[in-house]
Amino acid sequence: MSQFYSFPCVRLGRMLLMGLLPLAGPLFAQPSPAPLRVAIVGLVHGHVEGFLADLPHHTDVELVGIADDDPALFAKYQKKYALPATLFYRQEANMIEKTHPQAILVYTSIARHRAAIEIAAQYGVSVMVEKPLTISLDDALAIRKIAREYRIHVLVNYETTWYASNKAAYDEAERGRLGAIRRVVVHDGHQGPKEIGVPPEFLLAHRPCPERSRRAL
Repeated sequence: MSQFYSFPCVRLGRMLLMGLLPLAGPLFAQPSPAPLRVAIVGLVHGHVEGFLADLPHHTDVELVGIADDDPALFAKYQKKYALPATLFYRQEANMIEKTHPQAILVYTSIARHRAAIEIAAQYGVSVMVEKPLTISLDDALAIRKIAREYRIHVLVNYETTWYASNKAAYDEAERGRLGAIRRVVVHDGHQGPKEIGVPPEFLLAHRPCPERSRRAL
């Protein structure tokens, strides 16, 4: 599985545009490519707010649909970010068939990542999910299998990998300016989702399940 190492909207757009859209001719200036058509599946993961807040500043990406089975969640974000009602769909498959996105950003609970990826794969649409990839080894293997079968990208938004400071440190190490790297120790995290005030839908959707916890990655 590839890691997703940037703001979901912009870098995913650039990666897929390079891989899936026609390359510009080398000798003649070409018009700017059409915006990448992106859809959202799920609204329970709080990181969707970062995407919606930054979207107006990125003309290279167009939000074409949002699928969630809870109309109240869509109404919440519709009001906050002035989203048109025409974006909302109750089912992912119906949204894909109607809007034809080129990439899907998944903000469901982690337990629903596999289902979202399996639906998108059947339409040949690449997917970004929030970390972690999934809740079990069985799900991870199934995701790998379907990604290979339908030849799509499955990307995980590992936030710290796109920090500018981490990239700068990596570049310095690659240039040999830090000497031999013998050990790397990283301490990172926060007090917990409830303690930092995540939305209630996020907290409820990500409650631990004893059976899944024993099998979790």
